[in-house]
Amino acid sequence: MPELPEVETTMRALAARLRGRRVLRLERRTARLREPLAVDLEQMVNGRRMVDFSRRAKYILIHFDVPEILLLHLGMSGRLLFDGPPQGRHEHLTFHCEGGTVLRFVDPRRFGMALLIAGSDPANHPRLAGLGVEPLSPEFDGEVLERLLRGRSCSIKAALLDQRLVAGIGNIYACEALFRAGISPRRRAGNLGTRRCRRLARAIREVLEEAIAAGGSSLRDYVGADGRIGNFQSDFRVYGREGEACPGCGDGVRRIVQGGRSTFFCGRCQR
Repeated sequence: MPELPEVETTMRALAARLRGRRVLRLERRTARLREPLAVDLEQMVNGRRMVDFSRRAKYILIHFDVPEILLLHLGMSGRLLFDGPPQGRHEHLTFHCEGGTVLRFVDPRRFGMALLIAGSDPANHPRLAGLGVEPLSPEFDGEVLERLLRGRSCSIKAALLDQRLVAGIGNIYACEALFRAGISPRRRAGNLGTRRCRRLARAIREVLEEAIAAGGSSLRDYVGADGRIGNFQSDFRVYGREGEACPGCGDGVRRIVQGGRSTFFCGRCQR
């Protein structure tokens, strides 16, 4: 599933190409993705100007020149692609935009979403209301993270994947941030303490910003809106590197399963 850097990269590409342009015609080829599409989706979108784009956690928000917002989620295999040839039966939505740009919503597994939100403030929408702090926001730091983790008996890896605490972090970047912070993924979240929380908050921000600068990580389905793959996977220090030498100490990178997800870490560098 695309994580925060991939979604942020896609959102910025949409903003660069489409901000201020109208949707001339929306074509749809399905009645539902993960959830049913609005029956009046075309009526509400056609002719509307896209005045802004934003991201919340792993969601992309398209803000129109009326109090309506289109909330997009890429699911497990979704992609938003500019122009190029039609993508066959997996292309579910096609936005024909002012200036000749075509935006294609492609989702082979159909776990993505395209939801219309009435009003200009989406914060109370059920999909967004329970989300935690944005890890790239000025509000996020070690003290905030320590407060969020206080009293939590789950592992720190599980806590980082809980979107109600910190929004947008997925498996890849949780593994990478924990390695950079020198924290074992099995450590109890509520027992990190102030110094470790500060290190981890800095590592989270650092790894996310580096991944965004690299265009995200291309594993399996993800490519950017322009069709280019991300490059951050070449900078993974532990993720997907089971048995390889740890870049910190030379020991082998280990893999365990936590909550049904693979966790990669160094048992020597991470305590």
